[in-house]
Amino acid sequence: MALVARNITGFQHVFAHVHRCCYSKSVQQEIKKNCSKDIYTNLALEDWIYRNFDLKNQHILMLWQNEPCIVIGRHQNPWLETNFPELPNITEQGVKLARRNSGGGTVFHDLGNLNLTFFTPREHYDRKYNLEILTRSLFREFGLKAEISPRKDLTVRNYKVSGTASKLGRPNAYHHCTLLVKTNKVDLSLALQRHEVDIETNATKSIKTKIMNLCEDNPDVSINKLRKAIGWEYMRTTALTIRDGGLHLANKQKGFQMDSQKIRDQYTSWEWCYGKTPKFNISKTFSVPETLISSYGASCDLKITMTVECGKISDISLYIPPGLSSSGFSGNANVISSLIGHKFSEEALNILENLLGGYVDEKEKFVSECLKQLLCLI
Repeated sequence: MALVARNITGFQHVFAHVHRCCYSKSVQQEIKKNCSKDIYTNLALEDWIYRNFDLKNQHILMLWQNEPCIVIGRHQNPWLETNFPELPNITEQGVKLARRNSGGGTVFHDLGNLNLTFFTPREHYDRKYNLEILTRSLFREFGLKAEISPRKDLTVRNYKVSGTASKLGRPNAYHHCTLLVKTNKVDLSLALQRHEVDIETNATKSIKTKIMNLCEDNPDVSINKLRKAIGWEYMRTTALTIRDGGLHLANKQKGFQMDSQKIRDQYTSWEWCYGKTPKFNISKTFSVPETLISSYGASCDLKITMTVECGKISDISLYIPPGLSSSGFSGNANVISSLIGHKFSEEALNILENLLGGYVDEKEKFVSECLKQLLCLI
């Protein structure tokens, strides 16, 4: 992680205890980076700066990276946006899931992805200005012609190379975005693969689009080179207008400054990552085996619908076809009532598995196994 501080008037320390260096051509190779690649730590630091730092006379750019992870927007549904059951298996160390404080869609991070956060006072928030710094640095250093889309993303040859989101408050605001440099697109595709399941929700849904790594257009692009190019462009650009102040202005800035403050408890909690999910209904239909259908009953499907609020199961409805219930079986009410109030997580799955051993009737077992399959989406 790197912090670039740029003064509007005068000089001011960002963190008194951190390393400071002047970012001139003579010391570009000496820039140091924080070793933190933990998504929760980095989100916590981002949030701390936003809530606590006085940005009246200076703006800050934070450049950071993460080990493989999925980052959903504040108002998104993790079970809808991700291949949730497979996240632990996609990479050797798994893919973590985190919820950020800003809105927008779901993104995949790994060490081939560079993340940027532009901190300003609310009145100086300007997403287009920030993106123009990126387009200038990409062209100046690598000859890449990136364009700003109407949605304020960056594209190269009509392929998306950067997603973007923001948090607007008082007195501060931030705009953060990603840059796909050499991201593993296979892992990205697997992590964002969605299950065939019906989810009804008002949660923000991501919009699929074609993506490309910057190194595909120019193999010379790397994370280290890009970090330096953006830091250099940021410091040579005046704080309120896109005007190049060159080396003279850059050398008056405070340079890259590092911090690895671990304010991460909120971001690792189940209540934040999953409990903040907007209310949703999830349903799945199952074909009833012929061996369980009464000879005089009509063949039909079994359908289960769950309502989840604040990440917990609040209601379950179970449609049992006549052919399955003709012998008097009435819907496995004991299993259903046992799940209500529990987290839509392994907690509910464990309760269900404990109950399964108590059923002898094949029809009860079938209904219970259908419930288990629906919960296995978690």
